[in-house]
Amino acid sequence: MGFIEIISMVAALAVTLGLFGLAVWAWRRFAPASLLPNAAVRQRRMTVVETLVLGTNHRLLLVRLDGKERLVMVGEGRLLESLPGDGP
Repeated sequence: MGFIEIISMVAALAVTLGLFGLAVWAWRRFAPASLLPNAAVRQRRMTVVETLVLGTNHRLLLVRLDGKERLVMVGEGRLLESLPGDGP
């Protein structure tokens, strides 16, 4: 076995491992979460339960945060008012 053949084998191994690494990266980056083995279902702390459009610039949101519900009025790109909801 000559020196050129050894260099050729090492280069072929490097290219193969590089392609394998690229395939693994692409799989983890672009595969749907349901196909990934360690995809944990994350429980969100905040959810928007319901929205009500009051006008062209105003919206009323019912938001649940840590089990408590709040009414939030937003409009014109800012928070207008927040009312505490009932519950624990």
